[in-house]
Amino acid sequence: MAVFLHVSTGQPQMSDEFGVDLDEVFKVIDTADVLVVRFHLIDKRLLIDFRTKAGVLPLVKIVPRAESVEDRFRSIKRLRPEFALPDKVMSFHWPRSMPVLLTSGVWQHLVDRVSALGDDDTTETCGRTMEELMTMERREVFGAIRGADHYQTIWERQRA
Repeated sequence: MAVFLHVSTGQPQMSDEFGVDLDEVFKVIDTADVLVVRFHLIDKRLLIDFRTKAGVLPLVKIVPRAESVEDRFRSIKRLRPEFALPDKVMSFHWPRSMPVLLTSGVWQHLVDRVSALGDDDTTETCGRTMEELMTMERREVFGAIRGADHYQTIWERQRA
């Protein structure tokens, strides 16, 4: 039976500086076969499948939010047909910005683990993925400032 484990990075032992229990986040990164990172500002998710076998490297990919646990498992099977469904998918919520993900050491911990299992292309994929996440986050912040469709500003737009 497949299980989706949400790991709370909640109240006890929270780091005052980063707002999460970094030790718990590092444990999740170290033990997960498949990991989903949910973000505060962007709706997309970071999917990392650490599983490998001959000729198949780990997967690092930005994916849409799943509608359900079953939907997430189906998407993993579509992306990784050469593997059986994972027994569990671990997940944590990152409540801060991408630059804080970098300065906290969490991103480097992810990159170190996945790169050790992959090759130079895997490491480059991590770099491109972070650039894309930063761009998505910037767009979301600018959209909030400008009052994009799914935001409401505290001021009215001047209509011409």
